Amino acid sequence: MATEDPADIIKRATAATFKAVAERGDIAVNFVAGGVGVSGESAQLPPPAPQMSMEALSKLRGVSDALALRLRYHDAQVHRDSMPSGPEAREIFEAVEQVRCESLGAERLVGCADNLTTLLTERCRAKGYNAITERDEAMLPEVLALMARERLTRQPLPTSAQSLVELWRQEVESKAGRELADLAGAAKDQAAFAEALTKVVRALDLLDETDQPLDSEDQDSDDDGADDQGDDSPESMDGDVDQDGAFSSQSADGEMPEDGDFDSEMGDEQFMPGDGDEQPAGPSRWDEDWQRNSPDDGSIYKAYTVEFDEVTQAEDLCDVDELQRLRHQLDQQLSHLQGVVSRLANRLQRRLMAKQTRSWDFDLEEGILDAGRLSRVVIDPVHPLSFKQEKDTEFRDTVVTLLIDNSGSMRGRPITVAAMSADILARTLERCGVKVEILGFTTRSWKGGASREKWVGASKPKNPGRLNDLRHIVYKAADQPWRRARKNLGLMLREGLLKENIDGEALMWAHNRLLGRPEQRRVLMVISDGAPVDDATLSANPGNYLERHLRDVINWIENRSDVEITAIGIGHDVTRYYKRAVTIVDAEELGGTMMARLAELFDEDFDTRQTGRRLAG
Repeated sequence: MATEDPADIIKRATAATFKAVAERGDIAVNFVAGGVGVSGESAQLPPPAPQMSMEALSKLRGVSDALALRLRYHDAQVHRDSMPSGPEAREIFEAVEQVRCESLGAERLVGCADNLTTLLTERCRAKGYNAITERDEAMLPEVLALMARERLTRQPLPTSAQSLVELWRQEVESKAGRELADLAGAAKDQAAFAEALTKVVRALDLLDETDQPLDSEDQDSDDDGADDQGDDSPESMDGDVDQDGAFSSQSADGEMPEDGDFDSEMGDEQFMPGDGDEQPAGPSRWDEDWQRNSPDDGSIYKAYTVEFDEVTQAEDLCDVDELQRLRHQLDQQLSHLQGVVSRLANRLQRRLMAKQTRSWDFDLEEGILDAGRLSRVVIDPVHPLSFKQEKDTEFRDTVVTLLIDNSGSMRGRPITVAAMSADILARTLERCGVKVEILGFTTRSWKGGASREKWVGASKPKNPGRLNDLRHIVYKAADQPWRRARKNLGLMLREGLLKENIDGEALMWAHNRLLGRPEQRRVLMVISDGAPVDDATLSANPGNYLERHLRDVINWIENRSDVEITAIGIGHDVTRYYKRAVTIVDAEELGGTMMARLAELFDEDFDTRQTGRRLAG
């Protein structure tokens, strides 16, 4: 009799455990490379490799347990009724609610507790929490979740998380220590727990007095209302829980490492919801007030449905041979331009490297003897010896995301130059130790796709919201070496790829990916050729529907996020949308303009932005 594949044994055991922990014997458990979550009556988990280390197996079990416990203990309706509308409070509610679900399972099941601890330890290690030395208010939801975990599980935090928490502990304890302590007593009652958590948020002055719990009746009134607003019910979630890897995203390559070790070249981001590669392409968890608590009259932005949206790796959209052919075509078309852009890239590299080089302090009383000044002692023996010390020039750890409009109007020279410029930029910044992510956004269909068909089938309800299927493309992940992603950029030349553009949701997607990065400085550069356009959406909603949403998103990022955003418009004026923007007429100016904009960003001494997460006091 043939020996059973070890991977099949792991799948069978993991699926059985998932059903038992979730108390859902009717749910189907599928192992697919991609997003982790629950949709309808099926759950998706990452596939195990044929050979897995015990540590990798424990992490896989941790992902499974976190998702199962959310299914078991989380009531989506109670969550919606209790959650404030403000984005800061909502992030905290999402993170701490996941902690509550996991703590209830960890209390009863020792195996779950061990798996979740392993997953949390690796998550904190991968995000570099133990190396953080300065407080960043964007990390406050994560800090509160970790501190809540201490109280709910009565277990010490992993070493990899302690440095981050200790930066905040004294201030948080002084303002909300008693309220945090009350969380443990309410953990088994979700409504009481939400009320106690509201007191924590209010004690930290993070809850606006105008914030009210989201009324379920104020969600969408159509049949798809819950899904359209990013409903976090277990039946509709797909990678949208922001704590400890409950719902994950695929790796930069879209699949598990061959050896089954999550510590491989792809890193642990595969199971990190905050920074994963696959998140829902629709409205995100930080949706602002303009999307909530408003009448269903077309004045708020929403998606009719997000079930047909996709976030995909570039290599998954065509076969390897075609990808190589497209890359060769790109190189041929831009052979005469590459030298110009390369020279500009070399200038940028020299400027960035100069900012990272070390310098010396001279004429000190102690340090390394300065041999260059010994002649003064020879001339005058009573002259004191001179010493020097080496010092480092401050250069903040930086990640750059390049978000490229992949709409049909970019076809031809603009998209060709954008692809090559992105290639040169990624190579240059990689040499300088700056990580680069290259993303693209378009739609899956012209003039609406499956989303519009569903709307038509529902007798075309009024003000449906966005009516096309989003396609967000990852050409290069931030942690992926340039050499591995180089061929992907040729995909932009593929016939039929470039369709319509819904910029606002694309910016939210790229912004949320940046928020999950551990770097101190996050830069988002948008390359577009005009306003968002989708015929299906605009024909069924107010004429400025997409443009108004784009303006709201940009305003939020520019004024309330610590992500620095800049834009380059090709042939169209984008300065009316972005504060920091430039418009070029000829697509061949793109390479030089990109380099110049980045040089300006690195040369300026930007102050830390106010993100709305500041603690009072």
